[in-house]
Amino acid sequence: MSAYKDKDPRINGIKTTIRVVPDFPKPGIMFQDITPLFLEPKAFKDSVDIFIERYQGKNISVVAGEVISEEYILEYGRDCLEMHVGAVEPGERALVVDDLIATGGTLCAAMNLLERVGAEVVECACVIELPDLKGRERLNGKPLYVLVEAH
Repeated sequence: MSAYKDKDPRINGIKTTIRVVPDFPKPGIMFQDITPLFLEPKAFKDSVDIFIERYQGKNISVVAGEVISEEYILEYGRDCLEMHVGAVEPGERALVVDDLIATGGTLCAAMNLLERVGAEVVECACVIELPDLKGRERLNGKPLYVLVEAH
């Protein structure tokens, strides 16, 4: 499910704020930088509103954005996510939010952390998806909602 596929008229304004930084953090990576989105009040508000509209009434009790740790592989290296012990209680319904899904490593690590403490991950949400890297396929069927598709 995606806002851009639903042809939400706000998506174009969001997409135009995303800056591509070539060869960062290493040669060959086209880094999708959402920092300019935060500097454009209307586009930022639109992105937040789209997510609110999507999740309002879905009985989400916690939004995970991040001590338990989970190491994972990125498209350009390794990293680790950490979460405070007690930040999420067993049985809570969690929404995992990230700026971008590429290979899916970050979202999978976040879901693993949440499920380790007994939370139910309801869905994952990202501003940007890089579909060519097939990260969606690594989510074991967990729903993914994105605003913008980039190549």
